Amino acid sequence: MFRRSRADRAFREAQRAGYALLQQVHAEWPLPDHTTGAVAPAASEALVPDFLPPDLRVPSRQEVEGLMMRWEQPLVIDGEVRTCTECGGYRDWIVFCLRDDSVWLRCRAGHQVQEPRLDAAWYNRNSGPVDRWHSTLEDGLRHLGH
Repeated sequence: MFRRSRADRAFREAQRAGYALLQQVHAEWPLPDHTTGAVAPAASEALVPDFLPPDLRVPSRQEVEGLMMRWEQPLVIDGEVRTCTECGGYRDWIVFCLRDDSVWLRCRAGHQVQEPRLDAAWYNRNSGPVDRWHSTLEDGLRHLGH
């Protein structure tokens, strides 16, 4: 019974000693020298820009009209296979995610329809990394084989 009390007392004393040592160390640390004004760079330091050169920059999502990907297998939405209403095609879709986060489908025959059950979050989960930028829609479709 007394052994446990002694162990607890020894543990509390060790905690207090550690806390006192920590307070002492913090009191002795020098504070960083913060200045409120702008500091001029030293003559030996060359200013390096934080951004990539313009030819290596990738356009942001707001600078492009949309993203597209190929979806070759049947597209299953809410447990049903999505088919084209005009030609009946059910595979080999091109899926577009436009700037307003709407998702559009284009079948092999060129029929396009907005799919309200899909959103930008679905597109981001299922698309891979962007590998090319195309200046026109036709260039992008040609790249994807349509």
